Amino acid sequence: MVRTLLFFMQGIPELMGIIAFSLALVRVPLRWGIITCAGTAMTVIIFIIRSLPMAYGLHTVVATLLVALFIIKTTRSSLSKSLIVAIASICTLATIELAINYIFFAVTKLDQQAVISNDYLLWKLLGLPQDTLMILFAVIISKLKKPDKNAWKVALPFSKGQADY
Repeated sequence: MVRTLLFFMQGIPELMGIIAFSLALVRVPLRWGIITCAGTAMTVIIFIIRSLPMAYGLHTVVATLLVALFIIKTTRSSLSKSLIVAIASICTLATIELAINYIFFAVTKLDQQAVISNDYLLWKLLGLPQDTLMILFAVIISKLKKPDKNAWKVALPFSKGQADY
């Protein structure tokens, strides 16, 4: 039960960061209500996939395709742009994750395999800075690249009147 809660504690912000970063790259205004719902739904799907006896890493491919599908269905972005930004977001997250993990384990002198195997809480907490950076980068990109106000095809009731970033 605790492992499941920790998975969602780290997974939801991670997917929100990936989605927000992807949307910012295609100049779609960041609507956090929609992003939160999509991130939560995708995290549930990823959790189910990771629980199945399938090849490790398949969840990353599924996440990439889900983000691209989400962008295609909810925005006016093309298929090719949606796939490119989804892949770019996953690659950016992987780069940030590698950098944070390298710095953390170099500074603390802890054994990475020991942490992965024995300290699930610490391993999941290590993911929170990268999630925060992805969200921060998405907001910065959205500020620098003026979003297209008509980019969304859908709206949720609680997103009306919400500021676009």
